[in-house]
Amino acid sequence: MKKVLFVEYPKCSTCQKAKRWLDEHGVAYEDRHIVENNPTVAELKTWLSLSGGDIKKLFNTSGLKYKALNLKEKLPNMSEEEQIELLATDGMLVKRPLLVGDDFVAAGFKPEIWQSKLNSSK
Repeated sequence: MKKVLFVEYPKCSTCQKAKRWLDEHGVAYEDRHIVENNPTVAELKTWLSLSGGDIKKLFNTSGLKYKALNLKEKLPNMSEEEQIELLATDGMLVKRPLLVGDDFVAAGFKPEIWQSKLNSSK
């Protein structure tokens, strides 16, 4: 299997758990710090398509920044393009960890979903 992209915030306990899981399962990955190397608009458009097309799944809805910006109320009135551009401004708005393969994106860490995506991507 090809190397996947693991997008994380290293201080996040769920990201740490996910990284351990990848290591324990022998998954080859490229590690990317979501704040130091924020996803671009182009990447987010691709990831949105690969994740099933629901932009809300790419937002870190439990994050402090999401709440501070009052995005629960604002997002429904924004176009998808505006939402993608907003996500591209700050990695802390993006749901993490993200596992990005050639033909899938899994946002958040659910071991059974990650296993399924990795198995079907071989």
